This record gives sequence, C-alpha cells and structure tokens, in this order.
Amino acid sequence: MSAYLPALAGGALIGLAVTMLLLLNGRIAGISGIVAGLGEDRGERRLTDIAFVAGLVAGPPVFALLTGAWPQMRFVASLPVLALAGLLVGFGTRLGSGCTSGHGVAGLARLSPRSFAAVLTFLASGMLTVALLRILSP
Repeated sequence: MSAYLPALAGGALIGLAVTMLLLLNGRIAGISGIVAGLGEDRGERRLTDIAFVAGLVAGPPVFALLTGAWPQMRFVASLPVLALAGLLVGFGTRLGSGCTSGHGVAGLARLSPRSFAAVLTFLASGMLTVALLRILSP
C-alpha cells in the first residue's frame, strides 16, 4: 500500500491545484493553454500563468529537497526522441483544443461531454500506440 502513497499524494495535489484555479480565478487548468498564453499580454492573468508554470517546473527540485532524491523515471529516452515527442504532444493539444489536464482533470470533473470525447480519444490513441510499439519493437 505504501508504494501507492506518492501517486495518491500527487493526484490529490493536482486535484487541489485544479480546484483552486477554478474556484479562485474561474479558469480551467489546461496546461497547454496556459503555456501557449505565456507569450501574450494578458495583464494580471499572465502573472498567474507564470506562477502556475513556475510551480510545475519547481516540482522536481522541491521533491528532491523534501525527500533527498530526485523523482525516479522508469523510462529514459534520448533527447531527440523527447524533443519529437514534445512537438507531437504540442501539435496534438492544439489540434484537440486542449490537453489531458484541461480535458481529463478539469473537464471530466465538470462533466463536460466535449472533454469526455477528448479523453476517450486520448486513451484510445495511447492504447493503440502501445500496441503498435509492442508489435514493432524487437
């Protein structure tokens, strides 16, 4: 059971952050939309966006300070693969009008039919990708 506690705590913190942004600012915590808007002049909203992204970036170092170790990753990819994956994710979030945080965390909690359709598409695409990689990988 204790192996699941970090994931449970992380999920609870994500839920708390999404809820606070919605209740205190009336905004959906869609990371792709927040990051895309950083380059725009949005007045006070821009400061909130910068603080939100800074909190995301600060997560691993804060974790390391609190626990004495960096978060462990089970899969490590090369820099070119990570860059390509990032570009594909960015393209997909713009194409899908949102990302897993906006649709999956905030949208499903608000019972949005559009978010439900988007999350089903995300999951189906992920399952198909894993199946194809398992078939094509040696």
